[in-house]
Amino acid sequence: MNERKDMDQAYMWDLSPIFIDNEAWEKEFAEIEELIPSLAGYEEDLTASSERAGKAFDAIMNVTERAEKVYVYAMLKKDSDGSDPESQSMQSRAENLFVKLQTATAYINPLLLSMDDSLLESITSGEEMSKYRRYVKDIVRARRHTLDAEGERMLAMFSEVAGAPYDAYGMLFNVDAEFPEIKDESGASVRLTNGNFGVYRASADRTVRENAFESFFGEYGKYINTSAALYSGSVKSDNCTAALRKFDDARSARLFADNVPEAVYDSLLSEIREGLPLIGKYIDVRRRALKLDEIDMFDMYVPIVADADFDVPFDVTKEIIKSALAPLGEEYASLLDRAYDERWMDVYENRGKRSGAYSCGVYGSHPYVLLNYTNKLDDLYTVAHELGHSMHSFFSSRAQTYVDNEYSIMAAEVASTVNEVFLTKYLLKTQTEERKRAYILNHFMEGFRLTVFRQAMFAEFELRAHRMQQNGEPLTAAALSEVYGELLETYYKGAKINDVMKYEWSYIPHFYRAYYVYQYATGFCSAVAIVNEILKTGDAKNYLKFLSLGGSDYPIEELKVAGVDLTKPETIKSALKEFENAIDEFAGLIK
Repeated sequence: MNERKDMDQAYMWDLSPIFIDNEAWEKEFAEIEELIPSLAGYEEDLTASSERAGKAFDAIMNVTERAEKVYVYAMLKKDSDGSDPESQSMQSRAENLFVKLQTATAYINPLLLSMDDSLLESITSGEEMSKYRRYVKDIVRARRHTLDAEGERMLAMFSEVAGAPYDAYGMLFNVDAEFPEIKDESGASVRLTNGNFGVYRASADRTVRENAFESFFGEYGKYINTSAALYSGSVKSDNCTAALRKFDDARSARLFADNVPEAVYDSLLSEIREGLPLIGKYIDVRRRALKLDEIDMFDMYVPIVADADFDVPFDVTKEIIKSALAPLGEEYASLLDRAYDERWMDVYENRGKRSGAYSCGVYGSHPYVLLNYTNKLDDLYTVAHELGHSMHSFFSSRAQTYVDNEYSIMAAEVASTVNEVFLTKYLLKTQTEERKRAYILNHFMEGFRLTVFRQAMFAEFELRAHRMQQNGEPLTAAALSEVYGELLETYYKGAKINDVMKYEWSYIPHFYRAYYVYQYATGFCSAVAIVNEILKTGDAKNYLKFLSLGGSDYPIEELKVAGVDLTKPETIKSALKEFENAIDEFAGLIK
């Protein structure tokens, strides 16, 4: 694998719109560090008048916005090469800077909450506070869950410690761990990585994909006790923080932040449980198509129509994605051009680079996308997915103030998945060859399995893990693996569950961000509904308005602007019906 310095710069992101170089970053870092102590002195201003409070918030948010850019730049540098000591140091220093910032401003929330209603109304009524009204209202909504000034200061200081399990997990599996070698289809030895595992688990050669599974998850199994200790620490932190803030549990704390009713979470799991026979139907179709007597978990990722495999070089993704997303209008298309031309994306894997993919919004600049591109159809979908996040960030940043630009995760997963669904429908429309249509349908069904059913399974796992810890049950490697194995047996009835699969929970980084993954499932189901409506009416204005809302409202309400109501089961039910239709069409094609 190439070192970062040996990569082609044309396929590496250009961070100069944030900071021209590390020297400029250092200068900004020093200025912010000098300004932070002054932010502790606005207590009197925040209670004096609307004008003085507005100016105080302006000063605080200005420093916060600048500190966020310092953090993002350092994070992007480290994620592109985690082995670089300078980047490691920069991110660590940026995290410390944010802790200082949070500590210096920890008095704000308790102060606002201590005001009586008449004073709060007086402070927020003036024009100077107009852009902070929603922000203040949201803080007041959390009145019973906010500690006094000293308590908030201590929690702010604790936040860096709370992130240690995830940091250690990342360094263990992205930098320190060296995965085994396997034989590829040609018999050559190749070393598995987090980046290329997806390629070999989808190999047409059954021996290759079996060896990939056994070797890859076997390596995670070697560290399973360490992983259990790290994840247990993360769960304890979640539950402890929730208890300190007087929530019933960590789930209610997490959903409270976005004002999402817990019934939405429970309804999702209930509807997916009812839809599990569809997974059984899909598994059986896959087994028959692969001509297997028994299907194993390592057979779940190989394209069923092997000879219709797509080779998709990165340089051709631009026109495909633009054509697929044409229903979203000319401005959306022009922004896609900018993403490619201005090097918003870091495309290929290099030594020390973070695995996976993500989009990172930067207020006042354009967003950035991390990829580990390997020329597969899955990678084309990943580009479309992450650009969906990026366009969401761009539209929100342009339409909203800094304090209101950051959208919720629930809204985010809709914007990304809308792009994936549009891409599927475009490919099905433009491909008439039956085998390629079957291949694309297979990809859609796999997307549904992985994004709806699998993420719902993950959501069940983390709910059970948090409740186990809350009830005093130790989260040992054996206990966590047993729970995960039970869920695999339930969700994949009809498939053989290989022993190493019980370690898969330790491979999922999202578990270190509690109650995140369920939103992938709600996002996918919402996206199906939105795309169908746009294609039916030819009108994308409500969806584009949704993209511009940022964090100006709660996600459940924002999604209603786009025509989706997650408080009702119809969105999940209709998406499951689309999954069933795809299975039926696919079954007809492979006959």
